[in-house]
Amino acid sequence: MRLQKYMALCGIASRRKSEEIILEGRVKVNGKVINELGVKIEPGRDIVIVDGKNIKMEEKKVYIMLNKPIGYVTTVKDEFNRNKVIDLIDGVEERIYPVGRLDYDTSGLLLLTNDGEMTYKLTHPSNEVKKTYIGKVRGVPTEAELEKFRNGLKIDNYITAKAEIKILKKSKDCSLLVMEIHEGRNRQIRKMCAAINHPIIKLKRVAVGKLKLGDLKLGDWRYLKNKEVEYLKKL
Repeated sequence: MRLQKYMALCGIASRRKSEEIILEGRVKVNGKVINELGVKIEPGRDIVIVDGKNIKMEEKKVYIMLNKPIGYVTTVKDEFNRNKVIDLIDGVEERIYPVGRLDYDTSGLLLLTNDGEMTYKLTHPSNEVKKTYIGKVRGVPTEAELEKFRNGLKIDNYITAKAEIKILKKSKDCSLLVMEIHEGRNRQIRKMCAAINHPIIKLKRVAVGKLKLGDLKLGDWRYLKNKEVEYLKKL
């Protein structure tokens, strides 16, 4: 089995993130530092150490939905000692990690799991899993600006994929929008709204695919229901 796949199955990170960890020289196999891709290991026989800890495949898969508050980072470690979403999950023995990212100043639906294969499916752009956001923005977008958002915008030297946007409510100085994208680039929704001259005031993710945040209270979490897990596996 490839080392990065084994790491993902152990709940360390997604395959893609595991590759980065390997290239950073943070992994040892049988006492030897590995800093290149392509290495294969035999689970149960080879000893794999990540950041000084012996890792083993997780037998029990855990799937959690969190209503993330503003002011938390979606990383397992943070060099600035900021609040981490993982700190909000107590009573779970398995080593879990966030699926994708949700900005420090964005609230809403965040999935956490120790299922590396699931994480890969949900975060890889080719699978086009939709994420739905409710955003309060400055001003009221014109129909021309909405069309630009829908058809793709140039931000950070790339063109965004086609997206959905509509106005839910508007007033003189601001408006409430619902937006759907299937990419997950850094601060993408914020950058897209800024690109049509309507910067975000407040942003919340309310759905990932058909999974909805519902009435889950801010800062609370719950295990996914069996039918929700089955839905994700079929994506």
